[in-house]
Amino acid sequence: MDPGSCGTDTSVSLVASSTPLTDNYSFLWAIGPLAGAISWANMVIGVQNFPQSGGTIVGIMKGFLGISGAIMIQAYGIFCNGKPSTFILMLALLPTFVSIVLVFFVRIHEANTIDDTKHLNGFPVVALIIAAYLIIILTLENTLSLPSWAHIITFILLLLLLASPIGIAIKAQMEDSKRFVQTFSIESNPLKENPELMSSSESYHELHDGEGQVNAAVDDTILIDEEGMNLFQAMCTLNFWLLFMAMVCGMGSGQAVINNLSQIGQSLNYTTVEVNNLVSLWSIWNFVGRIGVGYLSDYLLHARGWARPLLMSITLATMITGHIVIASGFPGILYMGSILVGICYGSQWALMPTITSDIFGVRHLGTISTTIGVACPVGSYIFSVRVIGYIYDMEAGGEGYSSCFGTHCFMLSFIIMASLALLGSLVAIALFFRTKIFYQRVVLRRLKQYSLR
Repeated sequence: MDPGSCGTDTSVSLVASSTPLTDNYSFLWAIGPLAGAISWANMVIGVQNFPQSGGTIVGIMKGFLGISGAIMIQAYGIFCNGKPSTFILMLALLPTFVSIVLVFFVRIHEANTIDDTKHLNGFPVVALIIAAYLIIILTLENTLSLPSWAHIITFILLLLLLASPIGIAIKAQMEDSKRFVQTFSIESNPLKENPELMSSSESYHELHDGEGQVNAAVDDTILIDEEGMNLFQAMCTLNFWLLFMAMVCGMGSGQAVINNLSQIGQSLNYTTVEVNNLVSLWSIWNFVGRIGVGYLSDYLLHARGWARPLLMSITLATMITGHIVIASGFPGILYMGSILVGICYGSQWALMPTITSDIFGVRHLGTISTTIGVACPVGSYIFSVRVIGYIYDMEAGGEGYSSCFGTHCFMLSFIIMASLALLGSLVAIALFFRTKIFYQRVVLRRLKQYSLR
C-alpha cells in the first residue's frame, strides 16, 4: 500500500476476492501504518542527509514509492500469475528481507559536500528513464499479447534499470574517498591552498538577489523556533492550516480522479483496453510529478529564490486545466486530462513534506507531514462520495440505476473539483506571501550554512 496515494494498492487488490471482507480490512489496517512508518522514516533521514536538496530527495523517495505498484504488478505477471496467495507471501517476505538487510546503511551522515547535489541529481535522470521504459512496457502489455519469454526479458531489463542508482552511489563514494585524501594532505594550511574558502566565509550572511546583510540574532531566534516546532505548536499556526487546506483541494481531487477513472472511461465509451491503459499509466504520471517537481522546487529555490508554496500554487492551477479537460468529454481527451491531473497530483506529495520541512523544521517532520497528509483521504472522501458519487447517481436516474453514459455523468463533478482546485491554488498563494520573507531570511540562509560545511 502506498501511503502517498491514500488508496488501496492495485497489487493488493488482486487478491481481495479470495479472503473474507473483514479479513481484508484487518490486513489493510495492520499494513497501512507500518508501510507509512517505513516511508516517512526514510524520507526524514534523507532530508537530514541532503538538507540542500530537500525537494529532490523527497521527490525521489515519494516517486519510487508511487511507482512501486506498477513494478510489483510486473513481478506478479512473471512469478505469481494466477496464484494470488503466492503474491501476498512475496509481498510479506520480500520487503521484510530487504529492510533487514539494508537497515544498517540507513543512518544520518554528518558530512555534507557540494558534490552531493551533483550526484543526487543523477537519480531523477535514472527515474525518468525508468518511467519512459514502463510507459512503453505497460502500453505494449495492454495492447498486445506478449509471450512469456518477452515478459521475462522486459522484467530483467527493469531490474537492471532499478539497480543503476547503485552505480551513482559507488561513484560518489569513490570521489568522496579521493576528496578525503586531498583534504588531509592540505589540512595544515587550508586557506593558502584554497583561497575560495576565504571568499566563501566573507559572504556567509549574503542573501539571495542582493538582500545584503541580515540581522543574525533575529534570524537565529526564528530558526530555533521553527526547528523546534512539534505537532501541537505547528497546528497552532495559520501556515499549517493553509497547507492542509491546499492539500485537501489538491490531493483530494487528484485521488478522486484515480478512484473513478475506470468508471469515467466507461461512461465516455472507452474500450476495456483503453481504460486499463489509463489506469496503468496513472502511476507513471504520478511518479513523474513527484520526481520532476521535487527537483524543480530545489532549482527554483536556489537559482531564483522562489519559495516552494509558489510552485504548489502553479501546480494546483495546472490541475484546474486537467479537470476542465476531463469535464469537456471530447474523444480521446481523457488521456490528456489524466496526464495533467496525475502529474499535478504527484507533485503535491513532493512539495508538501518539503514545505513542512522548510517551515516547521525536520525534528518533527514525520509527525507533522503525516498529519497534513490526512488531507488526502479527507478530500478523497468528500470528492469521491459526496461529489462524484452523488452526482453520478443523480445523473443515472437514482440509486436504483447502476450505470450512466455520456459527458453529463461527470461534467458537473469536474467543474466543482476545478473550482476547489482554484481555491487550493489561491490558498497556496496566500501561504507563499506569508512565508516569502521567511524563506529569504531563514531558509536561504540555512541553505548557505549547509553549503559551507
